Amino acid sequence: MKIINIVGARPNFMKIAPIMDEMKKYSWIQPILLHTGQHYDQKMSTLFFDELKIPKPDISLGVGSDTHAKQVAKIMEKFDDVCIAEKPDAIMVVGDVNSTMACSLVASKMNIKIIHLEAGLRSFDRSMPEEINRLVTDVLADLLLTSSVDGDKNLMREGIDPDKIKFVGNIMIDTLFHFLPIVEKSGILDKLNIECKKYILLTLHRPSNVDSKENLEKILKTLHVIQKNIKIVFPIHPRTLKNITEVGLKPLLDGMKNLIITDPLGYIDFQKLMTNSKLVITDSGGIQEETTALKIPCITIRENTERPVTVTEGSNELIGTNMELLLQYTHRAIQDKWKESSIPALWDGSTSVRVIKAIKDQNW
Repeated sequence: MKIINIVGARPNFMKIAPIMDEMKKYSWIQPILLHTGQHYDQKMSTLFFDELKIPKPDISLGVGSDTHAKQVAKIMEKFDDVCIAEKPDAIMVVGDVNSTMACSLVASKMNIKIIHLEAGLRSFDRSMPEEINRLVTDVLADLLLTSSVDGDKNLMREGIDPDKIKFVGNIMIDTLFHFLPIVEKSGILDKLNIECKKYILLTLHRPSNVDSKENLEKILKTLHVIQKNIKIVFPIHPRTLKNITEVGLKPLLDGMKNLIITDPLGYIDFQKLMTNSKLVITDSGGIQEETTALKIPCITIRENTERPVTVTEGSNELIGTNMELLLQYTHRAIQDKWKESSIPALWDGSTSVRVIKAIKDQNW
C-alpha cells in the first residue's frame, strides 16, 4: 500500500516522525514522505529533521509563503502532478495547516483515500483559518483518526459516518515521550543561565495576539509585571518581533530585565525548557497538549481552544485576553497552587501503533 505522508509546517514534523518509524516496520506499506514547504526555514527544517531522525523528504514541493488562497492553489497544482506520477493508494495528512486541506482536496478529486490524523478538533471559531482547514479535510477524509473523545463527538455531530472514525490517541505524545531521555541531555538551561522550575516559558505567535497593537501592548505590559518576580524565557517568533518593532513596542520589550529572548529553538532545546519550567504561557495548540501530558501548568492566551480536554482534564487554563486572569493564574502557579490534572485516555506514547492497525483494518 503506497501512502504519501504529508508535512507542511513545523508542528507536522513532530507528528509524522513516529508514523514514519512505525510504517517502516511493515512490508505491506510503502511510505513516501512529502514536504510541501508551506513553512520553510533552511536552518530550522534541517535541525528538526536531524533531531527527530526524520529521513530527508522523498518529494519537496517548495511552495513557500503566500496568501492563504494562493498558497493552497500552489500546493494543489504541484501535488496534483505528484499524484499523477506516484499513483498512491492513500495520503496521510496531519493537523490543520493549509497543506492538510490542499492535499486532501486533490486526493479527493482523484479518488485517492485520505487519512486524517488529529481529526475532529474544533475551536468553533471560523475566523481561524485552521478551523476551515479542519472542517473541509474531515468532510473529505475516508479514515478520521482522533486524539480525544470530544473529536469523535464533534465528527458524529457533523454527520460523519461513525465507521470512518477511530480514536487512536495523541500522536504528539509519542514523539514527546520518545525523546524525553534525549531532551534531558540538552544544555540550554546552562546556556541561558537559568535554574529548573525558576522560570516561565513563553510563546506568542497567533494573529489575534500579535497583529493587534492593543492586545500586544496589553500582554507585554502584563508580562512586564510578571517578570519582576520570576524570569521569563521567550523564544520569539520572527513575525512577533517584527510586529512588536513596527508598532513601537520594542522599548517595552527591552525594558524587561528578567525577560530572556532567544531565537526560535529546535525541538530538543525547546522541550528541555518546557519540561523544566514552572509555568508555560502560550497561544499554541500543541503546547497545550504537551504540558497536559507532563502535568505542567499552562496558561493559554486565546478565546477558545480546539483541545478542550487540556482544560477539562489537563493542566491548561484558557484566559482569552483577560490580563487580570493572567496575573492571578501566574501567581497560583508560582505558589504551587495549580489545579489537579490528569492525562487524557490514550495519550500514552503508543498512538502510532494504533494508527497502523486502524489503516490495516480498513481493508481498502
